[in-house]
Amino acid sequence: MIDEIIAFNKTFVEQKGYEKYIADKYPDKRLAVLSCMDTRLTELLPAALGLKNGDAKIIKNAGGLVISPFDSAMRSLIVAIYELGVQEIMVVAHTQCGACHMSYDHFYHEMSARGITDDTLDTIRKCGVDLNQWLEGFKDTPESVRRTVTTIKSHPLVPADIVVRGFIIDSTTGQLEEIDSSN
Repeated sequence: MIDEIIAFNKTFVEQKGYEKYIADKYPDKRLAVLSCMDTRLTELLPAALGLKNGDAKIIKNAGGLVISPFDSAMRSLIVAIYELGVQEIMVVAHTQCGACHMSYDHFYHEMSARGITDDTLDTIRKCGVDLNQWLEGFKDTPESVRRTVTTIKSHPLVPADIVVRGFIIDSTTGQLEEIDSSN
């Protein structure tokens, strides 16, 4: 598959297919969107939000989560604020998310079947990683959005003037539902 992609890329560049995507590194709408990596959202999310290339920084991970104040999603948001001029952040989860109901037990069995040993897992735990928490999904999508919004808003490096709002997008229709995150 990767070789096919490389061949396609060569043609894409030769034919200057990139020209319609040229944009500045600074998001035109001063917006960052934290969302899930689900393939259904690849084109649907920007289309449903009316975003074109260059409008927003789109940060994706499994579940569209900030799982700790210093994870890579939070780091990306901090960079977006201070380096790229982002003033508003949308947290956008989606319906029928695969991260909903994920569990370490499931991953443990899958990893074991693919040759990951208990010794390797124990070494990771000894480094201070709680695999149960790290690989746990969520059970309640609205609550997950609220928790992520709260983590971002209360982060000591996020200025008080940054707008942070949470949503769930329907992964079929693209309809947004805002999730009240006020406490």
